[in-house]
Amino acid sequence: MSSAEVVLGFLEEAEPWRLRSPQFPSKVGGKPAWLSQTGLPSQFDLECEKCGLPMVFLLQVYAPISGQDRSFHRTLFLFCCRTPECYSHNDSRCMKVFRSQLPRKNEFYSYDPPPDDEPQSVSEEDHNVLSISGVKLCWVCGCPGNKACSRCHTVTYCGRHHQTVHWKHSHKKECLSTEAPTVAASPLLFPESELVTEPEEEGKEWEDGEDAESKGGGEQGSVQRSTDGPSSADTLAEADLEEMALHETEDNKVFQRFKKKIASEPHQVIRYSRRGCPLWVSSNHVPSEEEIPSCTCGAERTFELQVMPQLLNSLCVDSTGASIDWGTVVVYTCSVSCNHGNQYCSEFIWKQDFSSDQQTQDKET
Repeated sequence: MSSAEVVLGFLEEAEPWRLRSPQFPSKVGGKPAWLSQTGLPSQFDLECEKCGLPMVFLLQVYAPISGQDRSFHRTLFLFCCRTPECYSHNDSRCMKVFRSQLPRKNEFYSYDPPPDDEPQSVSEEDHNVLSISGVKLCWVCGCPGNKACSRCHTVTYCGRHHQTVHWKHSHKKECLSTEAPTVAASPLLFPESELVTEPEEEGKEWEDGEDAESKGGGEQGSVQRSTDGPSSADTLAEADLEEMALHETEDNKVFQRFKKKIASEPHQVIRYSRRGCPLWVSSNHVPSEEEIPSCTCGAERTFELQVMPQLLNSLCVDSTGASIDWGTVVVYTCSVSCNHGNQYCSEFIWKQDFSSDQQTQDKET
């Protein structure tokens, strides 16, 4: 994929077996379809940095790198907190992203592409344990969980919080029961859909700044204006007012560009362009190069994908008070996609929210 190409992601219904790990899916919601069956993120890795509760799976994008054997299979996994109050303005601590990659020849999957037809063994699989590695998964979230119910020992959890959720939801009635357990979805999971992609049509209007650095985001990057002149208090106050006016104009310009760019495909939920440029919703809270940490291998991190606000419509998270919300969520990954064996590697995520003025404008339009 060239750096200039942008691929858009859309939601579609799919048969459940197509969203399992052997199909290398891109998807939203449900439980994660783990790529590598070892080296999964730990319980601590998956805790919200604000409230300390376990995060839940948001989406994954299958993004192999052509010509790089160690990344023949490669998936990015995004997780987010379910606590609405954690979504403070322009605060990314309620979200995390991990990268997993495997060579074509590996211990988990066939060397050949997956079949187009449903495997007959799918219905017999235990989705609470990874088939080859034997890693046990939490019934509630599908993340690693080896804490078993002390009464029946038949279900496992990532921790006490999710054990309590399951107990209240259905396990209280089913524990030690001779009847088959109810096949019910976890109450914390988002609705599950397949992510299908198609290239964005070329020739869309895009104002100056498209060739900007992928890290800073070009013209949409941090707007820092300085004013020269006398240092008197009156002049300084006037300069501050002028700067505020200019900044408001720039912020509106970026927001209008965002709306114009997505107008032809309003249902897009992700934009993918490895080493490309993000489409910002605001001129505020755009990371500088210094704010994007290098990978642990020493290579710089560059833009790879962003989650669009349209996805929120499908997550059923609206509430009258605090709500899970974002303007866009931007993911930066290791520019060389370094090798961590079968270990899941943490990457960098940046949440940018709409300003209050932008939200008003959006409602009016």
